[in-house]
Amino acid sequence: MAFGRRRVEEPPMETVGWADVQTFVVSSVERPVTVKRKHAVRGKPAVRVARGSRDLRILAPCAFLGTTDTQQPGLPSRPHHTLYETETRGLLCYVEPAVDSAGELRHVVRDGRGECIGTVVRVPRKRRPFKHTWRIEQPGHPEIVGRNEWASGDAKEIAGRFAAKILEEVVDNALSGGEGSDRPSKPRSLEWRAENKVVMVSEGSDKVTVRKGWVDRRLAFAFALLGDR
Repeated sequence: MAFGRRRVEEPPMETVGWADVQTFVVSSVERPVTVKRKHAVRGKPAVRVARGSRDLRILAPCAFLGTTDTQQPGLPSRPHHTLYETETRGLLCYVEPAVDSAGELRHVVRDGRGECIGTVVRVPRKRRPFKHTWRIEQPGHPEIVGRNEWASGDAKEIAGRFAAKILEEVVDNALSGGEGSDRPSKPRSLEWRAENKVVMVSEGSDKVTVRKGWVDRRLAFAFALLGDR
């Protein structure tokens, strides 16, 4: 008779639909470390959404990043700026290289048929201490502007967030030993607003949450592929 703990049965890894996802990450991790899973399991780089219980959480793919082996011939995009519906076929969308327009870097995003579905724009900073911002142009909808979370909203909201941001940086510097520390900096959070309503939020390029159904998920994916750099 065998003794010991019963082996935990892992949930299956299945591809989920991409059109209605809310929170996603771009990662190769399929099964992250949990209290019941001591080691992470990796797969293909993909856009992934969390599924299952906290103890047996999985990150199910909804679109796969291209590779040099799977890249469709003739596409202008880089493999890691190209998404497929399966690991090897079914072109979903791709992000074209940037075109500089008066300092703005404009990335056209096209669907699998080559039709333009929108543009992701990196907007250079206008003054210190602000960094660059972003804009998503989706035909038929108001433009979506992505700014630092603490610099988004009306004047009163900005003032309150700015004070909180300064205090947070003072505490972080005290804990990390100040400038020159080996402690990694946190990715900045962006609020994406259309007509002054938050439609999407992002934490660096690691985690993106879409809050309004009309936002084309492929444009949100495109921002994550480009990275907040």
